[in-house]
Amino acid sequence: AERAAAERLPMATRVADAEALPFDDASFDVVTSTFGVMFTPDQPRAAAELMRVCRPGGKIGLANWTPQGFIGQLFRTIGSHLPPPAGVMSPARWGTPEFIREQFEAKASAIELQERHFVFRYGSAEHFLQVFRTMYGPTLKAFAALDEPGKEKLAADIVALVERFNRAGDGTMVVPSEYLEVVVVKR
Repeated sequence: AERAAAERLPMATRVADAEALPFDDASFDVVTSTFGVMFTPDQPRAAAELMRVCRPGGKIGLANWTPQGFIGQLFRTIGSHLPPPAGVMSPARWGTPEFIREQFEAKASAIELQERHFVFRYGSAEHFLQVFRTMYGPTLKAFAALDEPGKEKLAADIVALVERFNRAGDGTMVVPSEYLEVVVVKR
């Protein structure tokens, strides 16, 4: 909201539950989520809500981390230290064509999927860990739930993961992370 105001863009923001959006059916021409809706506990319900609030002929645009990409592997690393709550599925499911088709195909006239990459750039693997440990929900929550030896092991595993994906050769971090770009046209 602050950025939109600074750019003099008229925009209203509203905090809402992605599984129970407070909007009428067919309210929007475009519905988007960038690495957000994928974290809902009831994933099919959230997908149904996206479709419900989109008008016929409108588009749903998503960016979702893939399971095989860096962030998908970060989720897997965290999960090896701390299992997700019972009944909660991996957010990386949203980064698979199968899940997207399963959720949207019945009410879509078209689905476009394209693998893309976002490149994380940090001063080092340790710098990335420091930022993600204190600012990124999944890692922040994992570290908060672990005892001190568990925190040390998770930190070491995350640094090893960064090193496995790192393309920089100078001690810095340059890590491409695959995501699935999704465009659904509602029938």
